[in-house]
Amino acid sequence: MRRRSAGAALAVPAWAWLLVFFVAPVAMVVWFSFGYKPGVFGTHANDVLSFDRYVEALSPTFFATFANTLWVGMLGTAICFLIGMPVAYWMAFKVRPQRRGLLIALVLVPFWTNFLVRTIGWQVILAPEGWTSGVLQSVGIIDGPLELLYTRTAVLIGVVYNYLPLMILPLFVAFDRVGPAVREASKDLGAGKLTTFLRVTLPLSRPGVIAGVLLVFIPLMGDYITATVLGGARGNMVGQLVASQFQTAQNWALGSAMAVLLMLVIVLTIAVAAALIWLIALPFRARTGLVLGPPPEPPAPVTAAPERVEVGS
Repeated sequence: MRRRSAGAALAVPAWAWLLVFFVAPVAMVVWFSFGYKPGVFGTHANDVLSFDRYVEALSPTFFATFANTLWVGMLGTAICFLIGMPVAYWMAFKVRPQRRGLLIALVLVPFWTNFLVRTIGWQVILAPEGWTSGVLQSVGIIDGPLELLYTRTAVLIGVVYNYLPLMILPLFVAFDRVGPAVREASKDLGAGKLTTFLRVTLPLSRPGVIAGVLLVFIPLMGDYITATVLGGARGNMVGQLVASQFQTAQNWALGSAMAVLLMLVIVLTIAVAAALIWLIALPFRARTGLVLGPPPEPPAPVTAAPERVEVGS
């Protein structure tokens, strides 16, 4: 009983932090989303509650931006996974342990640079008058200046570069925890490299895959710096709309409704993706259960009848 009380007391700061910096702000945003903008100079009012701001946020004007944000988020996460997985696999299994620290530092050093500075660097690289455009024109790949900046492709390049370390590091930790003995045992049983990766390494590193996908997808969906610097009007994302409603239009109710819808889209996308992965992995899990199930119990030993000893013979 005393141990439980001591554990609850130690968890009080964490609960207080969660309540003050997560639950309270989210509850306030949800409350504002049911209000309205009272006049030109007002920001919000909640004396009359309605779902009108949600209807306005889902109008065709803003729905295209929600669809564009979801497309960039899903495709950017998939590209980060496809790039990060072989890099993490190579760092975990192919590189000597003495060199792994250097490679991890090389992955982290760009990540320590300011987010805005890194994004502006890509603005310089992708500019029509930048060196990339000049090199491509000099080798004859393109005829005119590079028309890539302020497009959705430029936003996709920027988010992949900015969030790729968040995918590589969890995958590296997960792969590193897969012991070489397990992989060697799979190979000794006749499995090839691809089968060992798909049936042994990847399932055992599933926590790292889930962590990497969540660490990339959730902040990517709410990112507005990359879209502002590299996307312009053609690469608009929901984060820009929410920021503009709070800072420029002073319509806190509509901005709150957009923020709530963005959170619901993120949760719904993760739930649908988890359900699809579970359904796809169901046949493999059933087959693995047959192979790795508990071995049958050995038959009971047959005890021989004791030999008769003739007494007095």
